[in-house]
Amino acid sequence: MISHDALLQRFNEAVDQWMAFLDHYSWEQLLLSPAPGAWSLGQLYMHLIDDTAYHIEQMKAALLATGDSDKEMHPDAKAIFAREGFPDVSITGPATYDSVSQPVNKAALLQGLEQVKYDVQQLLSATDITQARGKTMHPGLHFFSAAEWLQFTTMHMQHHLRQKARIDRLINKNDQEWDRK
Repeated sequence: MISHDALLQRFNEAVDQWMAFLDHYSWEQLLLSPAPGAWSLGQLYMHLIDDTAYHIEQMKAALLATGDSDKEMHPDAKAIFAREGFPDVSITGPATYDSVSQPVNKAALLQGLEQVKYDVQQLLSATDITQARGKTMHPGLHFFSAAEWLQFTTMHMQHHLRQKARIDRLINKNDQEWDRK
């Protein structure tokens, strides 16, 4: 089991990394979709913020839960946790292109990231989540403890770095085409 402090440090580093990336994009670049039906960087950020907020609610619920401590995560989840990362594949699920909105502005993305970081810090300052035994159910990967939810959300942010790299390649290609005109 990863320590309370290490979980928080890894989460903070992941959020800080995504916040720092924002400085490298114009508003237009954040809205650019790499292909029809594919998320823009702005939508990717919205997905990360929304999912992290959901994960935080699950952490809180798991901290209060007294049951399901004997329930296990899905074998696929066990593999993800064992390798400390998602497989290098595109994953589709309920958060589809149509259900993830474009951001209102760049500042809202930064504020959303700052809010989830603050919420996790507040939660972890009140309790050592590695000691909690309650669990809540992930929609596809079965049962996670509060600590596992935090580890999962960090791995989720890291997983989306590959998607960000694909979108970056499109943005750079478009910028080069504009430079030639």
